[in-house]
Amino acid sequence: MRLRLLLLLALCGAGPTAAARSLSLRGSWRIRSGNGSLELPGRVPGCVHSALFQRGLIQDPYYRFNDLKYRWISLDNWTYSKKFQIPFNISKWQKVNLIFEGVDTVAKILLNSVPIGKTDNMFKRYSFDITTVVRNVNSLELRFQSPVLYAAQRSKAHTSYWVPPDCPPPVQKGQCHVNFIRKEQSSFSWDWGPSFPTQGIWKDVRIEAYNICHLNFFTFSPIYDNHTQGWNLEIESSFDVVSPKPISGQVIVAIPKLQTQQTYSIELQPGERIVELFVKINKNATVETWWPHGHGNQTGYNMTVLFKLDGGLSIEKSAKVYFRTVELIEESIEGSQGLSFYFKINGLPIFLKGSNWIPADSFQDRVTSDLLRLLLQSAVDANMNTLRVWGGGIYEQDEFYRLCDELGIMVWQDFMFACALYPTDQGFLDSVRTEVAHQRDKTRPFIISSPTNGAESIEEGWLSANPYDKNFGDVHFYDYSNDCWNWKIFPKARFVSEYGYQSWPSFSTLEKVSSEKDWSYNSEFSLHRQHHAGGNNEMLLQIGFHFKLPKNTDPLQTFKDTIYLTQVMQAQCVKIETEFYRRSRSEIVDGKGHTMGALYWQLNDIWQAPSWASLEYGGKWKMLHYFARHFFAPLLPVGFEDQDAFFIYGVSDLHSDCKATLTVRVHTWSSLEPLCSSETERFVMEAGKAVLLYKEQVPALLGRCGNCTRQSCVVSFYLSTDNQLVSPTNHHFLSSLNETVGLQKAHITANISQQGDTFVFDLETSAVAPFVWLDVGSIPGRFSDNGFLMTEKTRTILFYPWKPTSKSELEQSFHVTSLTDTY
Repeated sequence: MRLRLLLLLALCGAGPTAAARSLSLRGSWRIRSGNGSLELPGRVPGCVHSALFQRGLIQDPYYRFNDLKYRWISLDNWTYSKKFQIPFNISKWQKVNLIFEGVDTVAKILLNSVPIGKTDNMFKRYSFDITTVVRNVNSLELRFQSPVLYAAQRSKAHTSYWVPPDCPPPVQKGQCHVNFIRKEQSSFSWDWGPSFPTQGIWKDVRIEAYNICHLNFFTFSPIYDNHTQGWNLEIESSFDVVSPKPISGQVIVAIPKLQTQQTYSIELQPGERIVELFVKINKNATVETWWPHGHGNQTGYNMTVLFKLDGGLSIEKSAKVYFRTVELIEESIEGSQGLSFYFKINGLPIFLKGSNWIPADSFQDRVTSDLLRLLLQSAVDANMNTLRVWGGGIYEQDEFYRLCDELGIMVWQDFMFACALYPTDQGFLDSVRTEVAHQRDKTRPFIISSPTNGAESIEEGWLSANPYDKNFGDVHFYDYSNDCWNWKIFPKARFVSEYGYQSWPSFSTLEKVSSEKDWSYNSEFSLHRQHHAGGNNEMLLQIGFHFKLPKNTDPLQTFKDTIYLTQVMQAQCVKIETEFYRRSRSEIVDGKGHTMGALYWQLNDIWQAPSWASLEYGGKWKMLHYFARHFFAPLLPVGFEDQDAFFIYGVSDLHSDCKATLTVRVHTWSSLEPLCSSETERFVMEAGKAVLLYKEQVPALLGRCGNCTRQSCVVSFYLSTDNQLVSPTNHHFLSSLNETVGLQKAHITANISQQGDTFVFDLETSAVAPFVWLDVGSIPGRFSDNGFLMTEKTRTILFYPWKPTSKSELEQSFHVTSLTDTY
């Protein structure tokens, strides 16, 4: 799949000006089925499924088997219609356009029964000249064609060569030939999501009327000049000049906080015109650069651009400007074949820590600003600095990228192609060319695919002989059959942009879309919801390597225990794999290494089902997300074994060296008192490095801690620094948890109190407890930590609610589980 690496800037769109009028056509429309037997009101932006659900004509599409039950919706040809009146004198305007920011997907458009255009690409902006067609009172129709039938027709007509795949695997219950339509590819199904090929107007629609000229859009790019060591700004503005004569005027660009204001004279010839401006930022002003989360501030500057043109025409736009440089470094590495693959931000090498983003809902009208903020804030709260917007979804809404700017999230942006070949006929390529030109920020490096061998792929003519070469570019890695606790199965690659393991979402999440008969691991519902072939059994296989499978006499409790264990397994597997990548950043072993990025699959869910996500549908944190908060920490000790020796690496994302101490403790499973504890002498933890801090043979470690065996003991360790910065406490299991000796059933209690908007959970345990899981059902919010190893009698955990709640409500919903509760 093609992609671009991109840090998008928050832009203000071209809205009404002194010489223009704009009429929004959002809001209430009429929707009717192909044969006219069904007609109903619907909202724009929106889709047919949402309209049917809002009118009570269908159930929640996510409930039980409704993805199959409601296939008829996607197979019909629906029509959207709206009657509207122009609230101004239409005859006084030289040009009137009908603008669609997004149509999903294939439609014929008629205004006052006159065909004015067609759409066939969900990712394009469409503008139609309706100057000669529009009236004071108007009737607008969009006659949609079923995307499923359209894709099938396009595939059938394409006879010159095969464009695979024809259909998704049967386990996905999906539709065929999605690669023949420029639409969200996962809307026909994926291995984590349902098939809901939507139809509708999914973005803004409006009428724009203007005289003289109109600003269609403007973009800008901050550029750092290494020669002058100063910042510049390239601004590009697109105008439609309808005046028969050239238009003259001035442009005033102002960034007050940088003491920058510059004025330019321009002349616009009739027709579509581009104005390019080059702004030099005042060298006497100090420009604070934007940094990824964990590396500095996300400073932005307010900019205004004022166009003062002939005839008293005045157009003013505003935007927030972020100054940063992004470099993809692919160069030789001493002691290794191939090339590096890492990113410098503002000249500093940055290890990219994060995950992969998929559409937050099958129905985009349900993706609100609040939901986006919740999901993206959760990424930042887990110490992520990067999200890859995956190519089988959508180019996200502007609010997504605005929030990423605000929160310090770098965006690795795919073009919208995924896991398929695509047609190369001229019509398809022309559509994609327009789409790509509309979406790309030209200052960012891009690579031809993900995974790719980067520069080597280009050198080989865009088609690599060995596309999974770990010495180049990025890799994807999945292995569900081998034991994930064995770090040697993972690739010591330059950059890992996909990897992961599945788990089931919480029972409280599943309960909303299922019935009592569905609540077992082998139910028809559980098999239906799993879209990855063999996925449910693969989870049990990984669990069985190190844990006991639940055998409760209560079937519902067995189901809940199994869900819990899938989350334990997923969290532990991704932890071990991510820690391997983080400790590989500074070393070359057998020619491999210098890993500089780890983006696990995947961050969020599109519906309530088993998947690789760390955030459930709606945003609830799985155990993996709590673990990510630790394994992505800026300062982290990583423990592992090799040939009966125990190693601890120190990993630092800090910008400066610090003096640190490593503390190592050995605990027995049978006691809440540590068996022994030792501290290293103070050492210098190098900035931006992963280095070996500690090595000891496991028999020697156990021997100096009294009567300790692999089965009876566990190791914990943490870093502390002079400035009180403390890493998370990490731990290393010396044996599988199904082989432990002395582990007792823990009785854990919680006393809940409130402090302002936060709730305090004071926990007390009767025994050492692995994977302590605190759950408050469907009450939205997150804990300060969860899924932890409790080796002390008491521990205090905070709960941060996302909506108002109460102590009594939390007490009624609270449930705690630890590993021995599943025995």
